[in-house]
Amino acid sequence: MFLDALRKQNQPLIDTSLGLLRQHKLTPDTWVIDVDMVEENARRILQTAEKYRVTPYVMSKQFGRNPWLTQQIIALGFSGAVAVDFREARCLANSGVPLRHLGHLVQIPDGEIESALRCRPEVITVFSFDKAHRIAECARRLGIRQRLLLKVCQTGDIVYPGQEGGFQPNELLDVATRITALGGVEIAGVTHFPCVLASPSNGENLTTPNFKTLVNAAETLRAAGFPIEQINAPSANSCDTIPALARGGATHIEPGHAFTGTIPANECGEQPERIAMLYLSEVSHNAGPNSLCFGGGYYRRGRLRNALVFAGDALHETRTLPFKSDNIDYYLGLEGNFAVGSPVIMCFRTQIFVTRSDVALIQGISTGQPTIAGLYDSLGNPIVSRQ
Repeated sequence: MFLDALRKQNQPLIDTSLGLLRQHKLTPDTWVIDVDMVEENARRILQTAEKYRVTPYVMSKQFGRNPWLTQQIIALGFSGAVAVDFREARCLANSGVPLRHLGHLVQIPDGEIESALRCRPEVITVFSFDKAHRIAECARRLGIRQRLLLKVCQTGDIVYPGQEGGFQPNELLDVATRITALGGVEIAGVTHFPCVLASPSNGENLTTPNFKTLVNAAETLRAAGFPIEQINAPSANSCDTIPALARGGATHIEPGHAFTGTIPANECGEQPERIAMLYLSEVSHNAGPNSLCFGGGYYRRGRLRNALVFAGDALHETRTLPFKSDNIDYYLGLEGNFAVGSPVIMCFRTQIFVTRSDVALIQGISTGQPTIAGLYDSLGNPIVSRQ
């Protein structure tokens, strides 16, 4: 999906990754991240957010919940991170990452509420009165007051399978009143997902019906006297989408793919954020007229289509073979026969935390002095360096 953009925006990342693979310092099935470029992208995002007066929380799941990289981004001026589930919260908090938003895509299990509250997040999202009630009970016991966001939704909104839930417009005021009466919690705002998506026809970023539902919910609550401070509008948050979201009323965003430049609108390499991540593999063997390279990092919504194969001194661009998402990606197929051991470069949309891949963080590419800053698994845990 992003191979042309990668070659246009970050050839040094390709060269560095090939060198490290050939030196056996990296293995196939590794997502290689250019830390310098991530930081450059982060500065652009932060400057744009400050210009339009919205607060960005750092979303880390796309680059494998990586606590070290998250800390590097936060050090540039971000207030903290969002954790999409309790395991990500645990990983980040254990590494000292300040947590700002919990519970949005995945609610906090009852047994994890106390540990979540002890992280002192700015906000926790709730999908139901029952979850708000349990958070309130725990907050009162700890002697704190926890701010909540209400997840809103209505018929006609875009909802991915397995992400259903939230408060309908006709129940919003009643549930907000009941939650406020619990004590130990207060309603700080509303959120929804996805609020922006790229058009499948031309890649243009467009706000979704969900964003209108979100803003309408905030207006309804404010008109009833609730002090709504946050209108949190995640999905495809980037330099390009921040202005429209801010003009529409959003106060908080959660950029993730924008840090690595792998937003759908950047397929042609024309966005302010530049590609800072690639997938590194190696030809394992041939099968008939095709080759198979080592897998493990496939993501079924990644729109993987092509690859670069470096066979000897020759560079080949080839198509990848279709892959059925109900299979395990032990290998990924390539059109054509290539020598065993040939390095392979791909660049497609991913969510590293759902893969089996290693993650290599490389500093110094921008200065021509690349070094491996760290090697991690796909869930943010450090692994033994092969240097």
